[in-house]
Amino acid sequence: MKALFLKYKSVVKFILTFLTVYFVLTLTYKFYLDISDGSKYYPDYFTNLVAIQSDVLLDAFGYDALVTPHPDEPSMKLIINDKFVARVVEGCNSISVIILFISFVVAFAGKFKSTFLYIISGSVLIYAVNLIRIVILSIGLYNYPWRKEILHTVIFPLIIYGMVFLLWMFWVNRFSKLDKANA
Repeated sequence: MKALFLKYKSVVKFILTFLTVYFVLTLTYKFYLDISDGSKYYPDYFTNLVAIQSDVLLDAFGYDALVTPHPDEPSMKLIINDKFVARVVEGCNSISVIILFISFVVAFAGKFKSTFLYIISGSVLIYAVNLIRIVILSIGLYNYPWRKEILHTVIFPLIIYGMVFLLWMFWVNRFSKLDKANA
């Protein structure tokens, strides 16, 4: 058993680091959501911010967009040209995806500076692509409401998770210590 552990030490270290960082960040985020009362920023600050920024981007693309708190659930209603097209819920704010991204990068950490800068730049990129994803999804739902299932459950998750996967692969191949150790 000891020989097996030694043989796969780097794999075990990766898994334990990934899970530790993921659970710590997820619990921290859950704590934040639990203490967020929604009085100033409904339903929470990040979801509210994403909804408002999506509204601004839709307006920039020539759509008359409006976001308003949903009266029956913790979400923001996204309305285009007086037509309700989508709800912006907590899962739309990209925080959970960013937590997943950070956990992986830390588990394959390189030098502190490059790891830190990659986490910051990757998180900003994920956030920005997520905003663009919401805007394109909203326009798609406005123009093609009968394509809701394929747009929301297949195409747009593929965009965000595909980009995260590409960021991970770039990180592992360019900056992580594992790559340097195996070179």
